[in-house]
Formats: sequence, C-alpha cells, structure tokens
Amino acid sequence: MSDTNFDPQRAEMVAQSVAGRGVRSVRLLEALRRVPREAFVPAALREFAFEDVALPLGEGRTIPAPHVLALMIEAAAPGPGDKVLEIAAGAGYATAVLARLAASVWAVEPLEPMAHGAAATLQRLGVGNAQVVHGEAAAGCPQQSPFDVIVVHPGAAHVPDVLAQQLAIGGRLVMPVGPDADVLELVRVTRVSATQWRTEDIADVRLGPALGEEDRPTAHADTTWPAAGRTTARADGALAQAIAAAGERFATPNIADLEPLLARIGDARVVLLGEASHGTSEFYRMRERITRELIERKGFRFIAIEADWPDAARINHYVRHASHRPAEWTAFARFPVWMWRNQEVRGFVDWLHRYNASAAAPVAFHGLDLYSLHHSIRSVLGYLDEIDPATAKVARQRYGCLTPWQADPQVYGRAALTDQYRSCERQVVTMLTELLGKRPLYAEHDGERFLDAVQNARLVTNAERYYRTMYYGSRSSWNLRDTHMFDTLKNLLAFHGPQSRAVVWAHNSHIGDSAATEMSLRGEFNIGHLCRREFGNAAYLIGFGTHSGTVAAATDWDGAMEIKPVRPSLAGSYERLCHETQVARFILPLRAPTPAAVIEGLSRPRLERAIGVIYRPETERQSHYFEAMLPRQFDEYIWFDETRAVTPLKTEEVEGMPDTYPFGV
Repeated sequence: MSDTNFDPQRAEMVAQSVAGRGVRSVRLLEALRRVPREAFVPAALREFAFEDVALPLGEGRTIPAPHVLALMIEAAAPGPGDKVLEIAAGAGYATAVLARLAASVWAVEPLEPMAHGAAATLQRLGVGNAQVVHGEAAAGCPQQSPFDVIVVHPGAAHVPDVLAQQLAIGGRLVMPVGPDADVLELVRVTRVSATQWRTEDIADVRLGPALGEEDRPTAHADTTWPAAGRTTARADGALAQAIAAAGERFATPNIADLEPLLARIGDARVVLLGEASHGTSEFYRMRERITRELIERKGFRFIAIEADWPDAARINHYVRHASHRPAEWTAFARFPVWMWRNQEVRGFVDWLHRYNASAAAPVAFHGLDLYSLHHSIRSVLGYLDEIDPATAKVARQRYGCLTPWQADPQVYGRAALTDQYRSCERQVVTMLTELLGKRPLYAEHDGERFLDAVQNARLVTNAERYYRTMYYGSRSSWNLRDTHMFDTLKNLLAFHGPQSRAVVWAHNSHIGDSAATEMSLRGEFNIGHLCRREFGNAAYLIGFGTHSGTVAAATDWDGAMEIKPVRPSLAGSYERLCHETQVARFILPLRAPTPAAVIEGLSRPRLERAIGVIYRPETERQSHYFEAMLPRQFDEYIWFDETRAVTPLKTEEVEGMPDTYPFGV
C-alpha cells in the first residue's frame, strides 16, 4: 500500500476519535492514518468514511468503528515479524490495518462474496502480505497455525477454545465477549504454555448498531461518558407516565398558558430557544409566541438568530422602521431559503414591525452566523464608500485576496490545502483592526451603522478562518462558528446596553449545553455551553422535540427543498419516551417543580434526534441521532408529538410590497 496515501480528514478522525480516546501506539496510529477506510466503505455510505462509527456491509456484517478496532489491535500488539489471524474480515479494512503492522495476515471470512470483495480491494490497494480465506469463522485457520496474534471481530459469550488452541506460545487473542450484546468486555487471552492461557479484561466496549440499524440505542466506549445501559420497557413506561403527569399541556402555541414558564425564566438575561429541525412549523410558532411574551412582558431588547448578519440586517431595518436605505439584496434568498423565508417567520416579522411602530425602545433583529462571506464584504465596502472612500479603496485591495472564492467559499477552503494557497488572514484582520481603530470618527455618523460595519468586518475575518479550517476537521470549524456566534451575541448585549436582554433562536444542537452531549467527547462546544459558562443561571436554555410528521429539508447541500415525512422516533430515544406519554403537546420543566425522580430518570444518557437543513431518513440513526442527558442539556423541553413542515414564501405573496420589505424579490 502506498506510503503517500494521506488524507487530512482521515488524520483528523484518527487524532480526535482514536488518539483522543487514549490509543498511544505510534505504529497503529500511523497505520490508521495511511489505510484508506473510504476504499472499503460501500459507495452509498462513503460520506461517513471519516466518522467514528460502524458501517453496515449487509448480511448483519459491519466495518468496525475506528476507535473500537484500534482498542482491539493495541491490546493485541502485533509486531513487525508477527503472523496474524483475523476472524470475520468483512470488507477487509481491519485486514489492511493489520497488514501494515505485521509480517503476514490470514483473514477468514464466512461469506464468500464478501471474501472475494475484500480480497479484490486489498489487491487493488497493493496489500501483498494479507490472504483472505473463505471459511467458517468459528474454525479459524488451523492449517496455518500457530499465530502470534488472533483478532476476532464479532462478540461472543466466551472465547472459542478452538481459536485459543491456534495461538503460538506467547501469542495474544483479542475479542469482545459477554452475555449482553450491547455491552461487552474486550479481553486478551495470552498463551503462556502448551496447556495454560492467561485472560485479562481490557475495557468495556459498546459496539452498538451499525449505521442504519435502528432497533436499539448505543453508547460510547469512552470511559468519560456515562454508560447508557439498558432500561426495561416497564421502567420506561413508568417514566413516561411520570413525564405525562409533570408536563404542562397545551392545545396550540397561540393559546398555550406560558405563565409558569415565564415565572421560571425569571430575570434571565439570555433565553435560548431551540428547534429539533430547521423546517418544522410548530417549533417556529411556539418560539415566536414565547418571544412575543418576553418582549411585551419582560422587556427583551433584541432577537439574535442562527442566520447571516447581512440578511438579518434587512429584517432589522424593516422592523425598526430605520431611515437609512437597506442593502439591495433580498433577505434569505440563498440556500436554505425556506429556513427563514417562510410564512411562520413572516408572521413574526410583521408583528414586530407593528409593535415597534409605537414602542418606546424598538426591538432589534440580528443574525449571529458567518456563512455570508460575499454579502458581508459588500456591506463593509458599501459603508466605507460612503463614510471613508480612501479606506474603502484599501479594503477592496485587501478583500481582493478573497474575491475568487466569494461565490463558493468552500473552494477557498480547498485552496487553503494547496502549495499555492496564500492566506488572507493577515489582510482581513488588518481591515478589521483599522475599522475598529476609527470607531470614534465613524460613530459620529451613526452608531448603529457602525455596529453593522464592524460586525460584517468581524464576520469576514472569522468566515475566512472557518472555510479554511473546515477542510482540516469538523471540530475546529464547528467551534470557530459557535465561538463567532457567541462573540456576536456578547457584542450585541454590550451595544444594546448593560440592562439589555436577548432571545436567541437556533437549533437544539447549538443552544443545548454541549457538555451534556456526546459533542464533548469530540472536543466540540456550542453557544449554549458558552452562555452557561458566561452567564450561569442568567442563561435559560429551552429545547424542542417531535416524534413524527413532516419537515421541510433537502437531501443534499444546495439541493431543492422537499417536504419529507419524519420517521417515527427510535426506541430508546428521548423522543420515543415522550411519545409514550400519549400526550400530544407539553412543556416539561427540567428543574423544579418537576419531581426529582423524573429528572433522575431523564438524566440517563439516551439518543436524541437532530434534523438540520439536510434530512436523510434512510441513514437516520447515524445522520440524525446523538447521545445526550436532557436535564443537563436544557432547562425546559417543549414537546410536539406530531408536527408539520414550515410553509415557504412564494414569489406572488411578496409582490407589490414596499421597497423596504425584507422578503421582497
């Protein structure tokens, strides 16, 4: 196999999911970096090749998750001169890794088509020291024994004696064993003499279902995350009944009694309102109803949404009846158009426009995100053209470094990995620094417009870093994005004054505390976690969930919007637990007055669903579920058992509106 077969995404996966879980063998880590896992993955699942999950091959077989495979191989410790037996080769991924570490590998695969496929892939990759044999897994390969190392992939109740007999003296056999298929013990059996073997327990492993297997929840092998364990149907049934009793039921968002919720929110300075998808009407309508109450009854000063700053600035201009002319483009006119350009959001925007017409302190509407690189550049340049033409000329020269990638910022990220890459970081940072340095001069013209220009300049700086780092690994780009959103929120609180209070609209995955989810295992954090750390109890986090219905989403990025059916929630998930309450809609406090026994029952790690602008029901377990501990993630949870998709705005619905209307065409 070529020693030049290196991929930065694979390297990041190994660093975070394998080395990050405590695997220390330098030779093993390098083998995992060099073996192209993507070459062994079925084409339909190729996008998950760099994820730390088991992937299905059919016939109940899987490609092992990299961190589980690494734990097994490190425990077996194959040396450069060793002869290895592998049981259940599957697609040949583990075979290829073992072949880089040992002198020879004999891999037994009981399914003949799979054995032929694995052999062909290994041959294509130039792996010359591995032989795939079609045979019975339980029999091993006695004709080639003894072996220095035996690695057995499928779990079993005990170590087969026939395999232990094929070990050389001093040889090691590693496999998961135990009576519970969900939680197995990784054991190492060492042959110390012709008649004696020593068995050691290495670690608990939770193999979990492969991608697409949705009949049971999974947990991580990482010991820093509490084991989810198994709950009985009786225990979940009793917990569902207790949730039904504790939840505050309502008929529709418009008539829901929010008095108890508002009392629990109390004097919180930041209220973060989530959504379990980016295209569900009920989530939008309930979030907007709560926001109206917070504005009218608690004096909240602005809404900050998971959207681009320039697009939200169009909304802000309209709802605040601003005098300066807004930017020329139409708000939210690029993918995913339906996320904010829909009837539900339009209803709230029109309400806020009417409210601000007579409000003593008009409520603002801002964007937190950093995706609109080209719009932000245009905003900065337009402002400077009017206020300081000389600086605008310099800015055009500096931002010119980014011009080739403005229409497709992801291409800039790819260019950052080439030898010809010339980073724009210094130029955009200099632009922001000089803009901030001229604050006293610019502020004389219009403080709010200065805020807009500075935020756009800051967005360009962070967007440049975001698109450059997203190709080095998802963790760094995710963290950069949520840090940008959090910093933007803090800047807005400072701008609106020390007594200002904010409502944040974003996905559950952003506003729920990441420390209470498996995101923390990958080193990821989010705006909810940063708010809890910064504001403590003055940050109030509210999540949403649903069991089934329809959702507006695309199949691929930049794809067309589709109205898709939402698959019924998986067994063992929080959503299934709420569905089993048989209550259609409720608000569940995750603090008092909910009984402690309910909170304790909900604190056991479970699966939770997240649907973004992309929804792929066919791979839902891997694409849309993660583990969480709900009472640590949110302060409240709002449940809709059945939901429907948002209604996107049609062109004819905004024709004839005034020029300032943000959804105009």
